[in-house]
Amino acid sequence: MLGIAVVACKQQPAHKGKLIIIGGGSRPESIISRIIDESGLKTRGYGVVLPMSSSTPDSSVYYAAEPFRKAGVTTLVGLHFKQGEPIDSKRIDSIRNARLIYITGGDQNLFMDVAAGTPIETAIADAYHNGSVVAGTSAGAAVMCRQMITGNALRYPEYESTFSTLETNNLEIKPGLGLMTNVLIDQHFLIRSRYNRLLTGVIDFPTMKGIGIDESTAIVVSGDEAEVIGESQVVVVTNPKESKREMGGKLAATGLTLTIYLPGDKFSTK
Repeated sequence: MLGIAVVACKQQPAHKGKLIIIGGGSRPESIISRIIDESGLKTRGYGVVLPMSSSTPDSSVYYAAEPFRKAGVTTLVGLHFKQGEPIDSKRIDSIRNARLIYITGGDQNLFMDVAAGTPIETAIADAYHNGSVVAGTSAGAAVMCRQMITGNALRYPEYESTFSTLETNNLEIKPGLGLMTNVLIDQHFLIRSRYNRLLTGVIDFPTMKGIGIDESTAIVVSGDEAEVIGESQVVVVTNPKESKREMGGKLAATGLTLTIYLPGDKFSTK
């Protein structure tokens, strides 16, 4: 059995900020502009880039900030933390007071190994609660959820970019930042054909809403509403009947819903 209990919770309406969750790949101007507009960085404040998902954090910070510099925003700074090292309270205050927190791609497990249960995690939640924008791409998208898809298949230890089967107890879930609490987020979705992975998720965890975000595409989450922006599509899968059958480890379900959204479309995250 999986080692984490998934509890269905509604996203907390008290949060004043917004999430901008990017499915990886290139970040078109429309996404960068929306992040700048929502965070207000053209007129006030600063942003921080958190590169702990990356094995090359300095390069990750540079490439994360570059499109913002091209758009006229030069107030982004990188803050890299290492697992087990003392955490400077001034750097934590820098996260808590930032208008934008941007989490880079890489490996979501690396990020949570550093942030989980620390003042880093608390400061991100505080900033979001108080009105800041938290944005992330690829691994930075995965960490947004309370129930984080790690990318690993429990039954098949050798990593592959997608699942080739629909089997129970195969999708590895670990705790993420918990900024969204009733959804599973998957990224690079269409281009890497990750349907099997997300279908496994909503069958094994039927109270969860599965959201697959393609590359160069994002959702802007405000309260219980998400808006699609960028260049491609977002696929949402739900299991309203909480259906699950299995035989020899193979999964089956009835009454699943699948909806495909285009840029400009909006949907409920509840």
